[in-house]
Amino acid sequence: MPEPIRKIIIAGGGTAGWITAAALRAGLAKEVDILLIESEDIATIGVGEATIPTIRVFNEHVGIDELSFIRATEATFKLGIEFVGWGQDGNRYFHPFGDYGGTYEGIAAHQIWRRLNLAGDETPLEAYSIGTQLAYAGRFFPPNPDPRSPMHDYSYAFHFDAGLYARFLRQVCEQRGVRRINARIADVNLRAEDGYIDSLTLDDGRTEAADLFIDCTGFRALLLGEALGVPFIDWSGFLPVDRAWAVPTQKPASPHLTPFTRSTAREAGWQWRIPLQHRTGNGHVFASAYTSDQDALDTLMQNLDAAPLKDPMLLRFKTGHRKVFWEKNCVAVGLSTGFLEPLESTSINFIQNSAIRLLELFPAKDFDPYLRDEYNLRNQASYDYVRDFIIAHYCLNDKPGALWRDCAHMSLPDDLQWKLELYKRRGEVLVRKFDHFHEPSWISIYHGHGLRAAAYDPLADRIPLEALSETMRKRREQIAQVIAKLPRHEDFIRQHCASEAFAIA
Repeated sequence: MPEPIRKIIIAGGGTAGWITAAALRAGLAKEVDILLIESEDIATIGVGEATIPTIRVFNEHVGIDELSFIRATEATFKLGIEFVGWGQDGNRYFHPFGDYGGTYEGIAAHQIWRRLNLAGDETPLEAYSIGTQLAYAGRFFPPNPDPRSPMHDYSYAFHFDAGLYARFLRQVCEQRGVRRINARIADVNLRAEDGYIDSLTLDDGRTEAADLFIDCTGFRALLLGEALGVPFIDWSGFLPVDRAWAVPTQKPASPHLTPFTRSTAREAGWQWRIPLQHRTGNGHVFASAYTSDQDALDTLMQNLDAAPLKDPMLLRFKTGHRKVFWEKNCVAVGLSTGFLEPLESTSINFIQNSAIRLLELFPAKDFDPYLRDEYNLRNQASYDYVRDFIIAHYCLNDKPGALWRDCAHMSLPDDLQWKLELYKRRGEVLVRKFDHFHEPSWISIYHGHGLRAAAYDPLADRIPLEALSETMRKRREQIAQVIAKLPRHEDFIRQHCASEAFAIA
């Protein structure tokens, strides 16, 4: 048996570092020493104030109480994303975390909808999504695990303060034995015989050695990129946005907390709005080749719904990823691996997936290349499929403006082109293994941008049209009856998980 890993160093803190520490501490034997090195003088980039539902699985995995987490991070609930102005000017649609109803005699709800639609029924597909209807009603209640319940076909995630999440995880990790050093990394020392990382020299002169190193040093990728020389693969040709202005604002005067993220298309990018218990997060992601920094800032500031709490911050980034994610005895997590714009709130999900996959394929000191290569293959697949999901938002549009015209005519990755053609023909949705999004998410993007299948599943023809119409009518009525009985989003928070700031407000 190869000798097991005895010590791990996580280089860098922030959300990536402390998520990784929490996952490793929960998954590894107590005898494994975990040391996190971060400098309080280095600011972290909070790119992930919105999430997707897998965060709940991760929090459960590391033993985090959900209500305590919500209070500590000023979190609100997220049922999905509202897209405003995407596809066409004036368009508005919702990407819910959930399906459009269960199957009926083995037929998917969206296939039944398409048959009825082609027969003249003008009821929108969104009418069958309880997640969408909950979100637009401003209500929230956890779903029922019973698949027979009308409260079953949806899920939820969170909006939260990423800095507070990192602080919360740090407390959890330190209570469980993760050690921390407040210092800068001055040098990365490689072994002469094989180029593996031997140790890190800190700015106070100390040297810390380990068996496995996790690079959470952000865009710089101090270990994987600079020390080990792993190159960066540039995807700007697919996703040209490369900058973002970010600014927090006061909670708006209205007492209602929207249980969803909003993404509004702008001339050269898009603007986000993320409601928290104590403030609202805002930002404008844009392509610098199509607008100036000042014009992008003006667009953001002119479209805020409350007063700013601090000066806007400009973030510069390049879309893409490192050629590999695990090289020698170093695994990169977070921004060290690469970056995809936060349009679908995948930044924190990438971090959590990376940490969990490392546990699934955890090496010994011999660093079996099969484990390393499989880890890289899985992470590469995740990056590819999320990239394609985001591209779909851009290429399926008919908007004026140079950015949107160029995106509508870009050359697409082969797999995305195949998925689009398959859906156009009969509404078939292809979801690959290691994709972050399931069938309903792809449907919402296709449908929301105006893409309609030419036909539907022929199995739907075996059921009389009148029976399908009655079934779907009952679903709409059931959804409306349930929603009318549920609490408003802010009332649910007030009763179950209000933070001190929310209670004061």
